[in-house]
Amino acid sequence: MHLTNVQYLNQTLRILLLFILVFGILYVGSVVLIPLTFGMVMAMLLLPVCQWLQNKGLSNGWASALSIVALLLVIGGVIALLQYQLSDLLEDLSKIEKRVDELVKGVKNYIQQNFGISHTEQQKIIKEQQSDGMGKVTGVVTGLVSSMAGIMVDAILVIVYTFLFIYYRAHFKKFILRLFKPESRDTTAKVLDNAGKVTQSYLGGLALMIVMLWIMYGIGFSIVGVKNAIFFAILCGILELVPFAGNITGTSITVLMSLAQGGDTKVVIGVLITYGCVQLLQTYILEPLVVGDRLNINPLFTILIIVVGEAVWGIPGMVLAVPMLGIFKIICDNFEPLNNYGFLIGPPREKKNEQGNFITRLFKSSK
Repeated sequence: MHLTNVQYLNQTLRILLLFILVFGILYVGSVVLIPLTFGMVMAMLLLPVCQWLQNKGLSNGWASALSIVALLLVIGGVIALLQYQLSDLLEDLSKIEKRVDELVKGVKNYIQQNFGISHTEQQKIIKEQQSDGMGKVTGVVTGLVSSMAGIMVDAILVIVYTFLFIYYRAHFKKFILRLFKPESRDTTAKVLDNAGKVTQSYLGGLALMIVMLWIMYGIGFSIVGVKNAIFFAILCGILELVPFAGNITGTSITVLMSLAQGGDTKVVIGVLITYGCVQLLQTYILEPLVVGDRLNINPLFTILIIVVGEAVWGIPGMVLAVPMLGIFKIICDNFEPLNNYGFLIGPPREKKNEQGNFITRLFKSSK
């Protein structure tokens, strides 16, 4: 019995060391692995489109290529709409600049009245800070240009990787199956199929939810009087891809730009009310109905993996963390040495998605 406990402890330690090694490799190889992982996830998302085109009689090559074209058309349409709205925003640039100057003057007056620092002294402090920070500003601009170039290269790589993953998916699946013993290949094939289906379901639901958020934010921002409401609605929806921080960031940008464009307190309050209403609808209706419990992950580990993803890969890690954890849980559930970890990551059985099930039953019963 003692020997069994020692063996079990050694197995647990080996698995934990494997986790540490994996995260170390992910951190060191982020430049290569981030676009590769995005390509794999996008390929899973586009696989139903490719299979539908093949069922219509197209070859694998043409179906894979047209799937990528469809993705590019969707992205291009969103960018075109953003650019159209942004052009209107730039036309009001002089008004925004004037409004910003008024806000700055108001801040200066507040500082003078409450802290006794005159406008001249404030201006002198600002000039000293500007002269000290010119080198930093130059470094920031250079870093920004370099980052944009890197993003463009990574975007091209993601598109290429996505096409190759879709086109050679059968070959990759055969390779993975060959790594396992014949008696384990049925289980492995089941894991691969389930991982693909869960990821497709989750990402498809997430994409649909973002479109719904665009509509709701667009309607809400238009009603409360936000200029270029469609632009900020799309921005808030896209930032939902970054869990927790994204929606707050999008709303904060909308509030600041509304003030800069001459909006009053009523507009700001309206934006905050819109944000609150959309978040309530998203949390209690959209997520249970559209996204649901497809990943079946404990909320604690959802938050934890997002924090770890940000630490390892930054913002891309936050976006990829949840679906990758879902895939890992499927692997844990189907391989006995990892069953306990799958149990830990999952929600309590008796409390699993009570809210989502209730709302789903409510809407189904109304049909």
